[in-house]
Amino acid sequence: MSPKEIVEKGMYERDAFSKWLGIELLEVREGYAKVSMTVRPEMTNGFQIAHGGITYSLADSCLAFASNSHGRHAVSIETSISHTKAVLPGDFLMAESKLENLSGKLGIYTVKVTNQKNEMVALFKGTVYRKDSEWKI
Repeated sequence: MSPKEIVEKGMYERDAFSKWLGIELLEVREGYAKVSMTVRPEMTNGFQIAHGGITYSLADSCLAFASNSHGRHAVSIETSISHTKAVLPGDFLMAESKLENLSGKLGIYTVKVTNQKNEMVALFKGTVYRKDSEWKI
């Protein structure tokens, strides 16, 4: 199976949360994923900006898709995010996850989240644990 098939059929088809958020899978290759979504008004907080959990969830889903593209089940064990710019309702966000380091059991990825103006709105780092089990579709 290709990395794209693993992610599309193994993960995305069963990922109710990412679908509920409106996340679209744009590109997948081994160790890499690119996703997008549009921020809806109900995703805002009391300041009328996107709740930080929205950007975090987009980046976290992107991490999941990239880290599982190798064919082995991977789950996050540590993540962090820096919000660099306010996100508003109607903003179109893209997240791009890149592999930084891969070993037998661990993978480290960075995820850059940008808006429709290609401005960085968040920088996310994730470490995943790579299980022995493989994706079977």
